[in-house]
Amino acid sequence: MSQILIVEDEVIIRTALRKLLERNKYQVSEAGSVKEATTKFSLNNFSLIISDLRLPGAPGTDMIKLAGEVPVLIMTSYASLRSAVDSMRMGAVDYIAKPFDHDEMVAAVKRVIGKANAARKKRQSKTSSHAISGMIGSSTVMQELYNRIHKVAPTQATVLVHGETGTGKELVARAIHEESPRAGEALICVNCAAIPETLIESELFGHEKGAFTGAATTRDGLVAAADGGSLFLDEIGELPLEAQARLLRVLQEGEVRPIGSVESRKVNVRLIAATHRDLRKLCQDGEFREDLFYRINVVQLMLPPLRERGKDIIALAESLLERYCEQLGKPLLGLSPEAIQAVTTYTWPGNVREMENAIQRAVILCEDDHEISHDLLSIDLDLVKVDVDIADSDPYSAAARNTAMSVYNSNEPNENLSLEDYFQRFVLEHQDSMSETELARKLGVSRKCLWERRQRLGIPRKKPTIAAAK
Repeated sequence: MSQILIVEDEVIIRTALRKLLERNKYQVSEAGSVKEATTKFSLNNFSLIISDLRLPGAPGTDMIKLAGEVPVLIMTSYASLRSAVDSMRMGAVDYIAKPFDHDEMVAAVKRVIGKANAARKKRQSKTSSHAISGMIGSSTVMQELYNRIHKVAPTQATVLVHGETGTGKELVARAIHEESPRAGEALICVNCAAIPETLIESELFGHEKGAFTGAATTRDGLVAAADGGSLFLDEIGELPLEAQARLLRVLQEGEVRPIGSVESRKVNVRLIAATHRDLRKLCQDGEFREDLFYRINVVQLMLPPLRERGKDIIALAESLLERYCEQLGKPLLGLSPEAIQAVTTYTWPGNVREMENAIQRAVILCEDDHEISHDLLSIDLDLVKVDVDIADSDPYSAAARNTAMSVYNSNEPNENLSLEDYFQRFVLEHQDSMSETELARKLGVSRKCLWERRQRLGIPRKKPTIAAAK
């Protein structure tokens, strides 16, 4: 029997809804506020949470980030498109206007629980999608990443990892190595951007004594050191063209020739490469060998940025908080409500590495024995850059903008607009007179949510012209 939690401060409505659901064979629990719900119940035990939008204390939408993977259905007395936008902030699965129709409510509950159960069974059926040691996150994008790692790791295939700086590409490489038949051998990690261009070839491929000025002894390179194991080349897009040619020979012939040597030696190395750059574009610009790109582009893994990992963000923050409290010998601290709001709203341009620094700094500076405040995290949401240049040369962006403008110029009445149409029209109508913070507040969404919807709907904000800025 599915368990449902009702969070509603009006006793009459709460009782009526409980009786309705119990008549339809659901097991129901009740709470009058977000605080009561979180203190009395373990939210993960429920199949669905039905919450009023406006509650005493914290708003009902706070249940969304607190509920984890449990779907949240929002109720509100303000039956309008505007309140619908409010109710859908941060990912509510559905919206019901009060007073609700009984049949409509039961249908919505069945639909939401059915979808959630189907998604859960699908995740459970993918036994290869279990989490990986050292990597935190259970979001859909991370489950897909785990699944691909488990598939490619036992093979000998070369892997190319794409991801922004600070997302943890070395963790992916280590996971692939540890699940491969080479786990008992060495994993050699090299950051190609950290080695001077004049030294990169000798570092990777080795050199003979006297091969160049300063080569006082014969030295094996890092490729030879990885013989039998795996070689992880981070930021491979920074590799000079001469070194790219030598690396191509290693991959094609399975042999390496040190600088100054006339003989090659056989090596058995599995390559895992990573980059945050567009290698195809580098090939077009003549900065990366096309033949090497095709050689390493066997299996691609996309490591999502932190801002796209949903509820993983707070789980990761709490895990880092626990780690640094232990390392620094401090009592286990929690995050204040304001700090949680900041962590989940901030776009984290530096990804996991930036979050690690913020949490570590907060733990060091914290003088409270219970929780960390927003101020200690030093996250200024007003500094988040959400403005992007509109690339007129991009036909897809242009098409999306034209669609958005056609909605804006439409003479259709407001009541016929969909939620997305309403969002587009409101943003296009007010973005020249409101800041991003004001727009987000009026729409009832976070700045992060506003930015993501801009990108998805193809209506990025134009940067102000010089004349407009004066």
